[in-house]
Amino acid sequence: MKRIPRMVLCMIAGALCATYAFAETPAGSYDPSAPKTRAQVIADFADWRAAGYDPNDWIDYPENAIAAGRIVAARRAAQAANHPQ
Repeated sequence: MKRIPRMVLCMIAGALCATYAFAETPAGSYDPSAPKTRAQVIADFADWRAAGYDPNDWIDYPENAIAAGRIVAARRAAQAANHPQ
């Protein structure tokens, strides 16, 4: 009779461990001052390049950086509107 409660306890513990292992982390709020990983910086740079920013174009530097930043911000806003969390 002792085996059944132990088995039930082990099954519950196993289910809780599996649930915890496969749980998704909650999406945190966006904090621009938080440090970024290397992968995030590379992804941001790729987004800026796709928006038309050229780091070698130093003649039109402030204008092309501002324009690319606005394009990237607009794309991210549209993406956030299409995929609410």
